[in-house]
Amino acid sequence: MNVGLTVTRSARRYPDRVAAFDDTGELTWVELDRRSNQVAHLLADMGVDRGDRVALLAPNRLEVCEVLAGVAKAGMVYVGLNFRLSATDLSHILGNAEPSVIIASADLADLAHEVADPAGIPVLELDDPGQEGWAARRDRAATTDPATLHEVRPEDEFCIVYTSGTTGTPKGVWFDHSRVMQHAPVACMEYEIDHTSRYLVAIPHNSSVNITLVPCMMVGAAVGLVDSRGFDPQSFVDAVAHHRATHTYLVPTQLYRLLDRIPAGSTALDGLVTVGYGAAPMAPDKARALVERFGPIFVQLYGMAEVASIGTMLRKADHLAALDGRPELFGSAGQSSYLMDVRVVDADGRDVDTGERGEVIFAAPYMMKGYYGEPERTAQTLVDGWVRSGDIATVDADGFLYIVDRVKDIIIRGGYNIAPSEVEAVIHRHPDVLEVAVIGVPDERWGEAIEAVVALRSDTVDLPDLQTWCTQEGLSSLKVPETVVRVDSLPKNAVGKIDKASLRSARWSTDRQV
Repeated sequence: MNVGLTVTRSARRYPDRVAAFDDTGELTWVELDRRSNQVAHLLADMGVDRGDRVALLAPNRLEVCEVLAGVAKAGMVYVGLNFRLSATDLSHILGNAEPSVIIASADLADLAHEVADPAGIPVLELDDPGQEGWAARRDRAATTDPATLHEVRPEDEFCIVYTSGTTGTPKGVWFDHSRVMQHAPVACMEYEIDHTSRYLVAIPHNSSVNITLVPCMMVGAAVGLVDSRGFDPQSFVDAVAHHRATHTYLVPTQLYRLLDRIPAGSTALDGLVTVGYGAAPMAPDKARALVERFGPIFVQLYGMAEVASIGTMLRKADHLAALDGRPELFGSAGQSSYLMDVRVVDADGRDVDTGERGEVIFAAPYMMKGYYGEPERTAQTLVDGWVRSGDIATVDADGFLYIVDRVKDIIIRGGYNIAPSEVEAVIHRHPDVLEVAVIGVPDERWGEAIEAVVALRSDTVDLPDLQTWCTQEGLSSLKVPETVVRVDSLPKNAVGKIDKASLRSARWSTDRQV
């Protein structure tokens, strides 16, 4: 059982079906199988050994699939790099992963050399048209199955997925072939992916290895890689139509922009069967609006990179149930996924009662081996066989999870713990609010005061009106923001989440302690 064999098997089952596509073209399964063999031989010919790390620094493009599959077949370790990360973060990652080579696109070649040259890491450029460029060297390589294809063991390392660094420097989440292969059928079941699916990857590919790329390789589904450098609603709609996409995944802020741009009655997304969302909280009223406008095509995942992304799922039927008498489900993260055990525990590790708050912890056969090269960080997160999420939640009698907030995001105002997500949900209901982030800021009297940072649709809203809105919507006076700050757009991190850390850092002169 290894990831490389999934491509070989899909090529035998569906030789002429499309395996991968982007705006420049497509590859059938036979072509992807051949190209990934060439990649495996090319890397081996360069002196990259089995078990060595191979890093890819590129936006979403067709070559992502051939590199991923080729690295897997060669028994090497795939390290996808997020092109949105700073040189500082990338240097940290290279120091941790120590790759033997970086494969980079032309637009990121300068950045690749900036971080790789000081470490003596060679850079192989994807778009170099010369004889030593990617295409020429790949095409000269052998097309036969590499000897390692059947030698790679389930316990061999497959990939390192680096977090976006929301709570510190990026961490390398480490998976072997066995864990990824056990997670892949779970993703296929939850997202309803089969060999007829056409999955449009609209977020950076490095975040999609476990949740999309490997599952699609396993069942023979086509993977589409579209440019994720910024999100334009119309361009996305055009891509869905042009590529006949059936599946995709978006973060809430992207879905909000679709709601803002696509009118009721539009057929723009009619071809989509499943739209996953997650990575950040979804405002309940927005979730309702999405289902009412586009139909029951949505599934929400809640999890973290450390559990290969899927911990719980709010499925299509749950979204329908929320419309039909259970509106509270629009605020839920769903129920535990297949093979996943989810608990909500107190500070002593005991399960809390229904409706009581505690920390979410996960256990599954496909959770991470640990943080690569960081045993101390691993020991802090992986405790007695459970992954600690750092998220505060409650669970109801039916097992539906309700996320309250991140431990580090909780605002402590005069001794009271206030969940920013509760305040954000109220402000999000205002018709002129496009985005909002609620944070704690220094306050001499209360320790922390509540500040709402908002992006608005129009200039007609007076900021004090938003405070009045909060009161009218039933928010207690203790939770009404003392200040409201308007911005053109909220900062996002490398995976599209609102970057509260950067908002807080501008307001705190010392490290905030919670």
